[in-house]
Amino acid sequence: MAGVVAAVGARVTRFQPGQEVYGTCESGSYAEYASARQSRLAPKPAGLTFEQAAAIPVSGMTALQAVRDVAQVRPGQRALVIGASGGVGSFAVQIAKAYGASVTGVCSAARAGLVRSLGADDVVDYAREEIDRDGARYDVVVDTAGNRPLSLLRRALTPRGTLVIVGGGHTAYRFTGGMGRTFRAPLLSMFVGQRLRPVVSRERAEHLEELARFVESGAVTPVIDRAYPLSEAPDAIRRLIEGHPAGKVVVTL
Repeated sequence: MAGVVAAVGARVTRFQPGQEVYGTCESGSYAEYASARQSRLAPKPAGLTFEQAAAIPVSGMTALQAVRDVAQVRPGQRALVIGASGGVGSFAVQIAKAYGASVTGVCSAARAGLVRSLGADDVVDYAREEIDRDGARYDVVVDTAGNRPLSLLRRALTPRGTLVIVGGGHTAYRFTGGMGRTFRAPLLSMFVGQRLRPVVSRERAEHLEELARFVESGAVTPVIDRAYPLSEAPDAIRRLIEGHPAGKVVVTL
């Protein structure tokens, strides 16, 4: 969410009424008013509209933790982002570039121009090529798509590379459902040279502040697929369920 502080609790010290903020809410943001902990808010990045700012927090924080904290991307590394035109993926491409990596994005041919505009050095059209087309090339693979087996993902990694799994998978296992890869990856990582790690995203003000610095420096720009008025929120949800939005879907007041 993003908006203007209407009121603060007695123990709130970081914000005051009238301040423009962004972050995440206690119980949802599809509302004219919403409550949030001060630890999950930060000043809205300068120069952004409320719609742009609202598109950042959840996906942006997930991408930041995937790239910076789990993958520990460094200058000169080669990174592959699967689902590069999506909510988390579009941020991951930009953040990996900001940390100095050479980035390849995996997306549809129709989204290749968008992904390149985010800073990707190369693009893989998933309808024509597979991610291991060049062999074990990538130091880091960030998988936001969830539809490739660990064996294929590992073939694209260098022997000491890092795989970061964002979210669940499309294959439902008997006991773990769509989270089968998420549970299996750390176990497999104990027996191979590659680091295979899921992301457990945490929502903290420090992450929002870091994202704001990226935005204000020009390194990161939120991608908005479409904005819907609050009265059309069900249509926004259907857009998420039925298609693959380019970036984020936003509900506005």
